[in-house]
Amino acid sequence: MPSTYRRVASSAVPLLFAVAVAPGLKHGGDPSLDATLSEWKIQLSSVSVRAGRVTLRVQNAGSIPHALEVEGQGFEEKTGLIQPGSSATLTLKLRTGSYEVYCPVGEDSHKKLGMMAHLNVVSDRTSSGYGPVSRKQEPAAEPSGVPGIEVSGAAPAIQILPGPFPFRDSVAAVLPAFGEERTVLESQITNGPYSNNVARISGKFSFSAWDKGAVRDSVVGVGEFTTQDQAHWRLALDRVQTKDVPHHPRFGGVIMGLYYHGMTTVHTPLVPTINSAVALWAVGHLYRNDALVTDNAQVHVMLLSRTRRSGDFALACWDCSKNKIEEVQLQVTPAAGEPKFEVPGGFLFVNWERSSEHKLTG
Repeated sequence: MPSTYRRVASSAVPLLFAVAVAPGLKHGGDPSLDATLSEWKIQLSSVSVRAGRVTLRVQNAGSIPHALEVEGQGFEEKTGLIQPGSSATLTLKLRTGSYEVYCPVGEDSHKKLGMMAHLNVVSDRTSSGYGPVSRKQEPAAEPSGVPGIEVSGAAPAIQILPGPFPFRDSVAAVLPAFGEERTVLESQITNGPYSNNVARISGKFSFSAWDKGAVRDSVVGVGEFTTQDQAHWRLALDRVQTKDVPHHPRFGGVIMGLYYHGMTTVHTPLVPTINSAVALWAVGHLYRNDALVTDNAQVHVMLLSRTRRSGDFALACWDCSKNKIEEVQLQVTPAAGEPKFEVPGGFLFVNWERSSEHKLTG
């Protein structure tokens, strides 16, 4: 969201005032709230405060940079980028009403991944203090409708084979932030799934997904395709994977509309920067030539902005986020501890370069 103030009506009394102050600065008598940021959640020390001046202390307990934005009643204010292990402070003068508290990093991608909380500011007619009303973290009310999407991939279909990542220099600066996973990521630079080594194949894939929140998201889908080696594969999606795995890049649930990868600091950088209409991780049954390979296939599905050019299907951009959203991507990998698939690289990576979609409400 924009970092400037936005007024919706003129008033002699400001609804929200916020300034960044040095960490540790005390305000005599002012109540305070603590906000702890991590992948992918925000934990508030209280979900309710009394109206007035409040000090909000923000700690990044995660492993990547985050920020915190407070928005409501026509105004908004945010911290700067907070590095892992660092903190920041906002001093807010809040009027009664409801406020969103979220991480705005990655054009709100962190927010969509779950980094959002609600703060309720109540009037104080009987007490001189502005202290917390309740320390109980309560879930937000569920939406009246459940958003969903139905997607079908259309030809041409391509199998993406192991090969060098074509934008090697673009990821060097961010790799150190990935700790122990750096070794795996570095190996993907020369032998990863995002390469220009592709083969045109035949097949079809369609799925429907619903964003029901928390661990109740759901997906159904079936894919059938013949890979370069003439093996016939069939995939049936069973359920949504709901556990977040920072950096992997594996997140829990179905997410509608996400700007991530690449330069966004949202999950691994060894992927072009993209926008997606829907993204999810799922678990499914995988068959090869009608024989069951696994009932625990790890499946990543996206309907994303186009990353490849026509003709040779080479990666066309490092930042593909402004391209038309029409590419359907299917990645299938074995679960931890299971053998690699009988296919180059041990994984299946298939794109359908065109798609059809329509919204569902359930």
